[in-house]
Amino acid sequence: MTTFEHVRQIIGDVLQLGDRTSKLGPDSALLGSIPEFDSMAVVTVITALEERFDLVVEDDEIDASVFETLGTLTSFVERKQ
Repeated sequence: MTTFEHVRQIIGDVLQLGDRTSKLGPDSALLGSIPEFDSMAVVTVITALEERFDLVVEDDEIDASVFETLGTLTSFVERKQ
């Protein structure tokens, strides 16, 4: 499984998107576009990414641009690895 596929699966699991998960592509907008993606979901996604990819995400590394699209989130994870 690629990094993108893992990130997409984490988003789908955290937001409980079910079948909608497979429709998410790199250009799929996240914040402001998926009603389930609220501030609590952001924290849960960050925690899941840290656990899955063995990363540490510092508070000052996170801003809205990281969560703009699934592609920007995947790029962030790849840079952290």
